[in-house]
Amino acid sequence: MKIKLVVIGKTDERYLSDGIENYHKRIPHYLPFEYQVIPDLKNTRKLSEEQQKEKEGELILGQIKAGDELILLDEQGQTFRSTEFARFLEKKMLGGLKTLVFVIGGPYGFSEAVYQKAAGKVSLSKMTFSHQLVRLVFSEQLYRALTILKGEPYHHE
Repeated sequence: MKIKLVVIGKTDERYLSDGIENYHKRIPHYLPFEYQVIPDLKNTRKLSEEQQKEKEGELILGQIKAGDELILLDEQGQTFRSTEFARFLEKKMLGGLKTLVFVIGGPYGFSEAVYQKAAGKVSLSKMTFSHQLVRLVFSEQLYRALTILKGEPYHHE
């Protein structure tokens, strides 16, 4: 199974991009991984929040291929302990899924069309994080889950 992480906009802070890159170099040791950055929309001052979500939604859905399973990182999603997230991934792998796509939306969330296409939602916390910080936290948790599945000593309980 391949995992693809789709995000809206570049990561501005160097400390975040360095951390993200660190984990993204490690993940392919376990499975194929792709990181897709959709450029920020231009002239968003002229757009309402809803219009911005719609335009971003079109770009997100353009990244989804037939047979992909879409999971949104959303504050209303299911929460997991790290070991539970590892088992979630394992079930997807054993189920024969070709590509699992996780999406981190822009600052206003997702359009209704994206919610309709999604197979599920995952929340990293009940707290709200910047969409840029979520990239680092999710990347670390993905790496952690993969090490758990391999029985490696990265994760301690």
